[in-house]
Amino acid sequence: MADTPSSTPPFGTLVTAMVTPFTADGAVDLDATAALASKLVDDGCDGLVVSGTTGETSTLEDSEKEDLYRVVVETVGDRARVIAGTGTNHTSHSVEMARRAERAGAHAQLVVTPYYNKPTQAGVIAHFDAVAAASDLPIMIYDIPGRSAIPITTETMIRLAENPRIGALKDAKADFAAITRVLASTDLDVYSGDDGLTLPWMAAGAVGVVSVSAHVATAGFRALVDAAAAGDFVEARRIHFELDPVIRAVMTHIPGAVSAKHILHLQGVLANAVVRMPLVQADEQELGPILADLAEAGWDLSPAGAHPGAGA
Repeated sequence: MADTPSSTPPFGTLVTAMVTPFTADGAVDLDATAALASKLVDDGCDGLVVSGTTGETSTLEDSEKEDLYRVVVETVGDRARVIAGTGTNHTSHSVEMARRAERAGAHAQLVVTPYYNKPTQAGVIAHFDAVAAASDLPIMIYDIPGRSAIPITTETMIRLAENPRIGALKDAKADFAAITRVLASTDLDVYSGDDGLTLPWMAAGAVGVVSVSAHVATAGFRALVDAAAAGDFVEARRIHFELDPVIRAVMTHIPGAVSAKHILHLQGVLANAVVRMPLVQADEQELGPILADLAEAGWDLSPAGAHPGAGA
């Protein structure tokens, strides 16, 4: 495992779920990946998820994922936590990806609830326990029933927290009562898995956010997380309101991977906005509401306008 900065929490605090840059012909662009990872860390991220949902993990080959883990570790692994997206709906496949991530030097892994199969909660526990046993990498569980078709119940999460290799939860269930119980009953580091819920989740005790919108507004999210962590909720609320139209632009119109890549391209950070099918690039009609939301935030990303950087 690569060396990591000792002052950083185990999974970071501002964690961007990185897009996977592609070349114009759809190949993984490792040089662009390294450049994006470096920029995100320079601008304030202390953690990066590589090959998560926003990284289009479901259309990446296993060898491509391992290459991505390795290049991000080599680029920023001494400055930020590199969290490998290893979860699949096939337990033995997830075990294999955990081992690949460890081999590539990742610091931790993000493991999603097994999707599509709709296992019982006993099956969910067996799955996570098997992945945890496969390597020494600590696990951040990703609870997102909108994609996995099933939730991880609060009782199951409390049981999983007993596993010493399960250290964190990315919560995208939007259930404040449930996350309150998890925070009160476990020692898990909880992260908001919804950009717009960062403030209330941190007010309840979450340590940060795993964000898509932080690609394009890194400095704003860094300021929000720091203010909330310091208990300055007047300042955190002000930043929350400022970020709201940016979050809407990225997260509410089209898939986040698509919108984030388009905005990064307009900002001059990425050379293109290429995604892999079944995702397709946004057309002009879809881009309209995105640009309108960004204009509400004071950004002009029209061809003749200013191009605020990812730290804006």
